[in-house]
Formats: sequence, C-alpha cells, structure tokens
Amino acid sequence: MVVTKPKHLYTRIYIFFLVGPISEAILSNSVKILKNLQYSNGLFSASKPTVKTGYNAAWIRDCIYESLGFEATKSTKRLKKAYWALLDILKKHEYKVDWAIKEKPKYHFQYIHARYDPFTMEEYYDEWGNKQNDAIGALLFKIGDLELKGYKIIRDQSDLKAIIKLVDYLESIEYWHDKDNGMWEESEEIHASSVGACVAGLKNISKIVDVDPILIKKGEATLSWLLPNESESKPVDLALLSLIYPYDIVDKKTALQIVKNIETNLVRQKGVIRYIGDRYYSNGSEAEWTKGFPWLAIIYKHLNNPKKYAHYMRKTLEAMNQKGEMPELYYAGTAKHNENSPLGWSQALYIVSATI
Repeated sequence: MVVTKPKHLYTRIYIFFLVGPISEAILSNSVKILKNLQYSNGLFSASKPTVKTGYNAAWIRDCIYESLGFEATKSTKRLKKAYWALLDILKKHEYKVDWAIKEKPKYHFQYIHARYDPFTMEEYYDEWGNKQNDAIGALLFKIGDLELKGYKIIRDQSDLKAIIKLVDYLESIEYWHDKDNGMWEESEEIHASSVGACVAGLKNISKIVDVDPILIKKGEATLSWLLPNESESKPVDLALLSLIYPYDIVDKKTALQIVKNIETNLVRQKGVIRYIGDRYYSNGSEAEWTKGFPWLAIIYKHLNNPKKYAHYMRKTLEAMNQKGEMPELYYAGTAKHNENSPLGWSQALYIVSATI
C-alpha cells in the first residue's frame, strides 16, 4: 500500500486536541443531506434535485463519489442500490458499448455518456464535455473494491457481462492515450487523473474478470511520463488527488509531490481551486471548491499526519454553510457560494473524512 492508516492510540488523542471531537450532530446532518440526494432507483443528483443548474442530473462519476459516504457509514442497502442503478444504465445502453467495442469511437456521442436523466436513465444529448474516461475507470475500480470487501455488487451473469464489456471498451478506446474531457469536463487532453482511474479500475476488476496485463501496463507507462502533472496544459490540478484517494496507485514520493504542488498553488481560504486559470464561476479569480478540504484531510489521515488532517478538518467545517451543506464552490475571496449547494460529492467526502 502507498499509504497507511494511523496505528497508535496517541494519534486519535492528538487529533482530538487539535480539532476537537467530530460533532455527531454535524455528521448526522451530513448523512441526512446525502440521503436526500439519492433518488428512489439508487442514482444520485449532483446537487439538490430541485436545482435549476442541471445538477439534478445523475453523473456516473458523481454517483460513485457520493456513494463513498454510504460506504463510510455502512449504509449497505443504499450503497448497493447505487451500483445496481449504474449497472442498469450500462445494460440499458449496451448497444452503444457494443458499438464502441467493435470500432474505436470517432465522435463524442459514440462514447459511453457521463450524464443521465435520473428517472428514465436516458442520456442528455446536449454537449457537456461528455467524453469522460475516468468515470468508467472509477466504476470498475469501486465495483472491484466493493466485491472484494464482500458487498456482492454483481447480481448475476448479465452484470458480469456488462463489466467485462467495460474492460473491452477501455481497450477499444485506447484509454492510455485517448484525449478526453477529464474530471472537469473541459478541454480534450490526455489527463493523468483519467488514465489513472482506468489503471486503478483495471487492476481492481482483474481480480474478478480476466484483464490482459498489457492493458494495465500501457496506462502505467503513460503515468510514468505524465506525473506529477495532470496534463500538458495543467501541471497542477485538484483532480490529481484522486490518484491518492480513492485509487491509491501512486507511490508515496509521488503522492507527497502531488499534495505539495496542490497546497502550494491551489489552496485558498474557502476551498481549493481546480487549477490555475479556471474560469468556471470566476469573478476575476478562480472559484474555491469545498471538496478539496475534506479530500486533503482524508489523504493526510492515511499518510499518518494528524496535524494536517486536523487542519483540513477545521477548514472543511468552516466551508459549510449555515445549513451544514458543503456547497460546490465559493466565489474567489468571498463568503458567497454558488447555487449548487449541497454538492453531493463534497458532502460525501466530509462524511468519509469524519469517519475514518
């Protein structure tokens, strides 16, 4: 393992004095908030189902990250329901996966879509940077992870068939050098976070289904020359944290370098900017994303650094609004957040950070 959890009793005592007791009321409220984002079929909305920004939709990636909160609280029924819904989406659109396996996609619409109507499970057809290879890697990673933990996500042979097809899909699109829109759904580049997600996914699922080792090695080769950069245009990017948690596929030296680069360049008062020059919700400077604080807290807990863990837990609590919500982001240098509140992904990472 690249990172290890604290082993000694003094660590928990030290954290208590640094950050104080984790409030059960705040944690309980966060779990309630997350529950309100899960639709009856198991999918999650990215933010409130009533929000007018489009964040009432279900993203494959967001559903995976939001489900981490239920895994942390051992809400097994809700956790399994989320993955069954994601597998049902794949089976509903199996023809598209078959098409992409048969011939490498040339156009965005030929790729597995990233975003779906949470009721009908149909794709949203408008362009939204939908070429997101990391979402498929993330899905394989967590299905493999949860299966190995005994959650029995795979219900039957049709689920297993869908998973095998995802492996074939990643081979067909040549994920290791396929330029995608990445975690932030923007410009097409080779993204380390996307390649890393696929590598992690293939490694985990290879314990359940056959995966050609060469398929993994090709991704690892890309990471070897690209890291610690995210892409050709973005040397430092918040998305790189995913390679440390949850994927755990970089060595400790690289993990520390990634964290150092992010802390030096991207950490702000109310959150962590995604990358230098980010124009999404910019007021002249980059918006500050709340998910960065609990993400760093989780990583520092695993790196056995209680002082840094406590620091980012305090920052996380400071980033919550009066309702206990973790908004998507704050406008740079202000205490005003955007309308996407709560962001389920951020809320789930807080839950993980407070329960590890």
